[in-house]
Amino acid sequence: MEQLDQSFLVTEKIGRLMRRYSLPCIISLLVGALYNIVDQIFIANASYLGSFGNAANTVVFPLTVIALAIAVMIGDGCCAFVSLSLGKGEADKAGNSIGLSVIMAVASSIVLCAVYLIFADPIITMFGGTVNEETFALSKEYFFYISLGIPFYMFGQAMNPVIRADGSPKFAMASTLLGAVLNIVLDPLFIFCFQWGMKGAAIATVIGQIATAVLAVWYLLHTKTVKLSAKDFHLNHKTAFSTLSLGLCSFLSQVSLVAAMAAINNMIRKYGAIDPIFGQEMYAQIPMAVVGIVMKFFQIVISVVIGMAAGCIPVVGYNMGADRRERVKKLFSLLLICEAAVGFVALLIVELLPHRLIVLFGSANESVYYTEFAVKAFRVYLCMIVFACLNKAAFIFLQAMGKAAASTALSMIREIVFGVGFALLLPLFFGLDGVLYSMPVSDLLTAVVSACIIAATYKQLSRPKNSVRQNEAYLCPEK
Repeated sequence: MEQLDQSFLVTEKIGRLMRRYSLPCIISLLVGALYNIVDQIFIANASYLGSFGNAANTVVFPLTVIALAIAVMIGDGCCAFVSLSLGKGEADKAGNSIGLSVIMAVASSIVLCAVYLIFADPIITMFGGTVNEETFALSKEYFFYISLGIPFYMFGQAMNPVIRADGSPKFAMASTLLGAVLNIVLDPLFIFCFQWGMKGAAIATVIGQIATAVLAVWYLLHTKTVKLSAKDFHLNHKTAFSTLSLGLCSFLSQVSLVAAMAAINNMIRKYGAIDPIFGQEMYAQIPMAVVGIVMKFFQIVISVVIGMAAGCIPVVGYNMGADRRERVKKLFSLLLICEAAVGFVALLIVELLPHRLIVLFGSANESVYYTEFAVKAFRVYLCMIVFACLNKAAFIFLQAMGKAAASTALSMIREIVFGVGFALLLPLFFGLDGVLYSMPVSDLLTAVVSACIIAATYKQLSRPKNSVRQNEAYLCPEK
């Protein structure tokens, strides 16, 4: 197994490494986020779709996140495993992890595609698609074509962090950028010129995903740090288990987010039906459409946050493998400062400029109730976004250090215990507004837990150097 020298990861300045690895990752994730956001912007501004199409997009969005959850479990796990392995000089294990990740990504994507196509109606119903007949019909149309693209989407998303771990963050960024550009170009053509509606938005998205997947295949044939061979694709249960274990936090973070979105969508449907305004058939889809829009803005912000943290994974993993704790601690401090700054800028935008944001999503074509609810949703739902950014950074950094258990526990507390719990509880007391309160309450309480874990992590990184037994346990669980 050939391996290029990556020793610069323990000698280069921390700030320079963070820029080198995080910036392409941020751009990749931002571009990836544009897939769904661009669809929603063009759908919202198509008079024949409007808020009904937006509501349908909100219904389907969590189902694409399920696919993403499986993909990032494989990809992020492989990225962390490869980085830790290379830091310890174990290139053979790194290559085997990449080979197995390819197999797992292809197999799981085909299975999920089949499940979506076979059980489309009950799945859409489960995620709140029955808010009214038109929303359900548009959801089915959009979901069908999106499901056909699931194998390409999952493969591209799974290989993106693997490509970064191989030392090519710019290629990872470029492959995602190509897909998003195709989507942006084709969306208005299919929606406005061809009048294909939700089908057009979905087909444009799938074409972009195919382009990204094709580039990922090309890269795997031309890897530069870890040179793949046929033996790397042989099944090794221990390597597969270790890879998936390191990606478990990413999976649970995304899946638990799906659970929270499912709870929110159903609470919107239930309590919107008894609201004096949104209980009317003509306005029933507005709350779901609006919350979906707010989530999309949050997705843009969190893409920057995750990009910063995920871009640090190869640096953290290599330095942990080389037992350079002081560098890991310094990087963690810099990351938290940057994440807080991103959150503060986002907070200013949602509190001061919500009207400007909602204009992008077709408010000119909607009733005054649409704009009023959207302004309130932006200001309330995202008022604790600074804490949300810091929490996400802590989740990913712990994962990169090999602390999969702590990272997973923290993520589950945020999304399941708090996210789902408050989404179900608060509407009992505050009705539809309770759905909006669930997000800031969850982020604030999670921040308290995160602070304790961050303090413990700093304490551990300040201890004198010793053997990296914890990382070895993750890489070689048989020991």
